[in-house]
Amino acid sequence: MGIFATKENIIELLSPLRNSDKKIVVTNGCFDILHVGHTRYLEASKSKGDILVVLLNSDVSVKKIKGENRPINSELDRAEILCALNSVDFTLLFDEESPVELIKYIKPDVYTKGADYTLETLPEAPELLPLGIKIEFIDFVQGKSTTNVINKMKN
Repeated sequence: MGIFATKENIIELLSPLRNSDKKIVVTNGCFDILHVGHTRYLEASKSKGDILVVLLNSDVSVKKIKGENRPINSELDRAEILCALNSVDFTLLFDEESPVELIKYIKPDVYTKGADYTLETLPEAPELLPLGIKIEFIDFVQGKSTTNVINKMKN
């Protein structure tokens, strides 16, 4: 069972893991209506190291990115669901549109993002690469998205 952490305690929680040479992986997203694409993405992210930290867009952040009708599930519900997954070790909320400052604060070994990005198009890359944070891209499961789930429910 994952831990719902805060910016104030995540470094303290990760410190003993780092000291025992555990590889820390960070990813981020909205994870609004959890589907197989999400679970496979998170499992693939976890496979890049030992500890997976998921930075979860807060409700405020999701509205900025996805529009006023999102998220469907509240940030606390989404965080609890993520913490219940075997692949997720820690979940933290963030309000900003980009998690780059939080990633720099955590200083993971690896940052994962969906393969719809490249090193050239990933906004966080110029700030993370000079810090020695490896960036790995994870393929999406074709046709699996929260938007597709919502559209299917409307029909």
